[in-house]
Amino acid sequence: QVQLVESGGGLVQPGGSLRLSCTASGISFSRMGWFRQAPGKQRELVATITSGNTANYADSVKGRFTISSDNAKNSVNLQMTSLKPEDTAVYYCYLLTRNAYNFWGQGTQVTVSS
Repeated sequence: QVQLVESGGGLVQPGGSLRLSCTASGISFSRMGWFRQAPGKQRELVATITSGNTANYADSVKGRFTISSDNAKNSVNLQMTSLKPEDTAVYYCYLLTRNAYNFWGQGTQVTVSS
């Protein structure tokens, strides 16, 4: 059974930092990463990374967010810095298998507010 366990969300002031982590059990990945969904908006890509360590970022987070992975632990981390109120959203961990199956985590809330 595939499980994606997320951690690290919370409340932070503008300009602050947070680190999200996601660990997958039961499967290895071709690509892992994070999407987010703000109230009233569609889910959007934040950042993903392949098992070969190629990262991809949304333009809105380039230079502020860094994604990294540990293939041996089937985990991915998202270091978020210089956070803005518009980064407020539920962040979902995402996993794509080598057979092109998608899996999602349950989501973790990130709130950027003073």
